[in-house]
Formats: sequence, structure tokens, C-alpha cells
Amino acid sequence: MNEGPPDDELNLGLLCFIAYRAMESRVVDAVAAAGFDDLTVAQGRVFARIGPQGTRVTELAEQARVTKQTAAFLVDQLERAGYVRRVPDPSDARARLVTITARGEAAIRVARAAEAEVEAEWTRHLGRQATSQLRRALTRLREITDPYR
Repeated sequence: MNEGPPDDELNLGLLCFIAYRAMESRVVDAVAAAGFDDLTVAQGRVFARIGPQGTRVTELAEQARVTKQTAAFLVDQLERAGYVRRVPDPSDARARLVTITARGEAAIRVARAAEAEVEAEWTRHLGRQATSQLRRALTRLREITDPYR
């Protein structure tokens, strides 16, 4: 018995990915239009995973599903552009944390505003009830799919 979607339907993962990419494109475009045009999508995917107290490069690599070398390269670029800085990790003198600078916070504010605009458009399209149901369903799905929650 076939338990997947019919052949003419896209699977749920692909549907989520399409919506994600649409959101990501809008955010990247808004950030660039606001003057942060030196941020790449790859840098943004690492940058988005930096926690409020800072995050080690190894953790960023793991969460972004890239090699440690790739994460370090992207963090180097972000640091040169003034979005992040590396500081000593208070829990381990040998380690360093990547933290967000004032320039990085400014870019985040633009990204959050773009995210809110896209969500508002999606809510107008789907309706409040369907949007709320979608958020609840995806939040529940995160319980079994997101090891970093």
C-alpha cells in the first residue's frame, strides 16, 4: 500500500522548502535593499544560527550542516564585513564565540521586518485560521525534526 502522496502531489518536505525559499529570497532582497548588500545567502544561513549569547563555529557548522572549514570561512567573511566578532568563551578559555555586532543587529531588524511582511501576506492569502493551524502543525512537527530547538 502506497502511503506517500499521489504521484501528482508534491511531498510535504518539498512544499515546506518552496515556501522557505520564497521567504528567504524576500528577506535577502530586503536586507540588500537596506544597504546590507554584502551578505550572501550562505553567510545568512550561518548568521541566522548565532545565538543571543554567541555560538561556537563548530556548533554553527553542525546546525548549518556544513563543514567546520566552510563555517569558519563564512564567519571570517561576516567578521570582515562587520556583522560578527569573535570573543572568548567564558565557559572555556580555549574556545571562542561568534557574537553579533551592532551592524549585524541592524541587518537582523531589517530581516525580521521582511519576515513579518511575508507572514502577513501569507496570512491574507490563507486566512488567520489556516495560518494558525499551519503554525501549530509545523511547530508540532519541529518536535521530531529539529535537534536544535
